[in-house]
Amino acid sequence: MDLVKDVDYQMKVILSGVAECLPEGDLRAKVERSVKEDRPLKIKFGVDPTRPDLHLGHAVPLRKLRQFQDLGHTAILLIGDFTALVGDPSARDVTRPQLSAEQVRANAETYAEQAFHILDKERTVLDYNSRWLAPLTFEELLRLTAHFTVARMLERDDFSKRYSENLSIGLHEFLYPVMQAYDSVALGADVEIGGTDQIFNLLAGRELQRALGQEPQCVLTLPILVGLDGEKKMSKSLGNHVGLTDPPEEMFGKLMSLDDRLMPEYFRLTTALDPIEVDGILKDLDNGSLHPAQAKRRLAREVVNLYWGAEAARAAEEHFNRVFKEKELPEEIPEVEIDPAELREGKIWLPRLLVLAGLASSTSEGRRLISQKGIKLDEKAVDDEDLELFAGELHGLVIQKGKRHFRKIRTGKDG
Repeated sequence: MDLVKDVDYQMKVILSGVAECLPEGDLRAKVERSVKEDRPLKIKFGVDPTRPDLHLGHAVPLRKLRQFQDLGHTAILLIGDFTALVGDPSARDVTRPQLSAEQVRANAETYAEQAFHILDKERTVLDYNSRWLAPLTFEELLRLTAHFTVARMLERDDFSKRYSENLSIGLHEFLYPVMQAYDSVALGADVEIGGTDQIFNLLAGRELQRALGQEPQCVLTLPILVGLDGEKKMSKSLGNHVGLTDPPEEMFGKLMSLDDRLMPEYFRLTTALDPIEVDGILKDLDNGSLHPAQAKRRLAREVVNLYWGAEAARAAEEHFNRVFKEKELPEEIPEVEIDPAELREGKIWLPRLLVLAGLASSTSEGRRLISQKGIKLDEKAVDDEDLELFAGELHGLVIQKGKRHFRKIRTGKDG
């Protein structure tokens, strides 16, 4: 793809949704020189494959990398298969458990597969930092570490906090920013992207490039995406996430539950819309010409379309209308067969049934869901935690958890 020649437009796209650009003047100079010389910039985004499943929060920097691609620059997706063996200490108050090489390889394959739902695979340079970090000799490593001081390392909030509280800091953790910085040297990066929690590591790359005679990279930090609840950062463990591999209907439904206040952030950070178009949507939201519910539908369609395609987005919206707006049951409901051995005196305790149906992880969670009126039986809400159902009531029973999760019970007998 040819470089976009309009420098002002490039800067608007690049800075859209960015938390901080360091230094912005240098970045503009790089873009201007890139356009003048018709030479794409090298944009680096590195990720350690410490987890196999990703959500929209992980996708925020990938979206920014895709924007650089669409402007004509070279996107480098760097898999930190070597740094993952250490583990990034950023924002950690304990030493991260080290992964095995087998875990890292498996996670790397899954990560790359999900990342290419966002990036143009044909225009992405996929690299692995074991290519240059593994062959380093001890002498070469010593020369690199000579450019860093212990005092500088202890300026990091996470390290200084652990040090002042007499908590363990592994020597290998001090090497992590050195390795990430050397990645930028090895790649000759012009720009590096990362989350706001990565600022120390990103600036370390800039400093090491300068020390080794390269032009220092510019640094772009991106906000940590707030979860659907509008309170804490998106996290699978907190249940406020949208997974990149969530089915289209579930993805659409989750986004329709988004806190209205987060729509500007989500439009800018999770969709592929042009920043100028996003400005127009947000302006219409502010002046009241666009209803928040309609804006949220647009957001949900755009995100589902990004990961599953236009047809899946249309079907997901129709499913949402049928289940939530029109209050009809889904056309297809997963069925669960209950073993007769689970019955006690011809009855089964409802919290136990929720566990067997895969709607609760334990009977304690089942009781909590019932007490919070999060369970419906054949579209009728229940709140009796001690409710027991007779065998004759089970076959064909539809259990609904919340707004999006359904199960139909089978008992092995004919309809």
